[in-house]
Amino acid sequence: MTKKCELTGKNPMKGHNVSHANNKTKRRFLPNLKKVKFTSELTGRSLKLTVSNSGVRSVDKKGSFDEFLKTVKNKNLSPRLKKLKKVVLVKSPFKKKPVAKSA
Repeated sequence: MTKKCELTGKNPMKGHNVSHANNKTKRRFLPNLKKVKFTSELTGRSLKLTVSNSGVRSVDKKGSFDEFLKTVKNKNLSPRLKKLKKVVLVKSPFKKKPVAKSA
C-alpha cells in the first residue's frame, strides 16, 4: 500500500538524518496518514480513505466532503475519487454565486 494521501496527494519526502558530527544518512519523511470514513450526501455513499491530517482539516474547512470534492484539483485526487467527483458534479444543484453590487 502506498503512503499517499488520497485527497491532497501528499507523498513521502526524502532527506537526511544529520548527526552532531555532520554525518548524513538517508531517511524518509512520511505524511501523517489516517484511515477516515467520509460520507457523500449527494450520492449517499460512504468511503474509507487514507488521508493526511491536513486533508481532514481541508474537508472540515469546506464544510462537507462534497464541497471539498467540487473545489479540489483533479491531479491531487486518487483514481477512485476522480470518478466520484464526476458523479458529485453531475448530481450537485447549480448554485449561482451572489454578485457584489457597487454603490
